[in-house]
Amino acid sequence: MMITRTGVLHSLAPEQRRRLMELGREVSIPAGTRIFEEGRRADRFWLLHTGSVALDLRVPGRRSPVVETLGSGDLLGWSWLFPPRRWHFGAETVSRVHAYEFDVAAVLELCEREPALGRDLAVAVAAVVGERLTTARTRLLDLYGPYGSGPRP
Repeated sequence: MMITRTGVLHSLAPEQRRRLMELGREVSIPAGTRIFEEGRRADRFWLLHTGSVALDLRVPGRRSPVVETLGSGDLLGWSWLFPPRRWHFGAETVSRVHAYEFDVAAVLELCEREPALGRDLAVAVAAVVGERLTTARTRLLDLYGPYGSGPRP
């Protein structure tokens, strides 16, 4: 399986990218699989190669809305980087997914040994966090706001 130089990997130097990818293992996840639940321990993350994953958010008294759908080249899971290392969203496969799965303990150990890689990876993941939170906010406004995310009349 080949992962493109997009997303989180794009911002890493080639040697950093190689060392990180050495820690990944190829996985295939069937459609309709619940990968993780909001609030549970975040001990893995994935770089998606093919397929799609829906991110959802618990909303009290309502069905969990899908706030974003991820696909090829996307990072699935960023909560592992920030204590207390609990998922901020839930995730379920929409279609069969092929990905690289990473054990957080091994990645954090690599980042400890190689601070420049750790810094660059943290910056790349933080950029993903910002994008995801903006997307989630917009989606929730569209679903529950009195005027959606658009301008008021």
